[in-house]
Amino acid sequence: MKITSAEFITSNTDYSKCPAPVIPEYAFIGRSNVGKSSLINMLTGKKGLAKISGNPGKTQMINHFKINNNWFLVDLPGYGFAKISQETRVKWQKMIQDYLRLRKNLVSVFVLIDSRIDPQKNDLNFINWLGENKIPFALTFTKADKQTKTKTIKNVSVFCKELSETWETLPVYFVSSAETKQGKEEILKYIEETMKDFKF
Repeated sequence: MKITSAEFITSNTDYSKCPAPVIPEYAFIGRSNVGKSSLINMLTGKKGLAKISGNPGKTQMINHFKINNNWFLVDLPGYGFAKISQETRVKWQKMIQDYLRLRKNLVSVFVLIDSRIDPQKNDLNFINWLGENKIPFALTFTKADKQTKTKTIKNVSVFCKELSETWETLPVYFVSSAETKQGKEEILKYIEETMKDFKF
């Protein structure tokens, strides 16, 4: 797939107010500061499409971007160590869970994992929640350029081993770098292939 157009459409805090669910949709989510905005900008080829911030928790709404006029890319708030109040955290959790469970045109969720660190409980819990709710997803290990290829392979292997304790079949996964564009072709090919199964 080649992305020829990418434009911001709308931001919402309620899944029912999102754009009409008539075209395929792919959501991106991960722990705060996992490199989500950088990955989105790399995939779309638009440097400032998703706002990048050094402060975790910058994305606070469900952000829709229309790609090639035939599918939506959705930037969701992160989870994890963002410095937000407990009340806000509960609101975010409900907003995200409602969207993921009830959005009819959601084809797949890209769960972003920092390839440099050990498996985190909140990542594993979120992945298991997706499985329990039968929500299709793919893992994307980010920031592969920040360490050696050997270290990345080792960390991905450790994460997959951890997952294998609760999953009979491991999910599809990609290794990416916003800097080197590693993983771009594979991720876009996955989107292109899974879009074919979308029923209009």
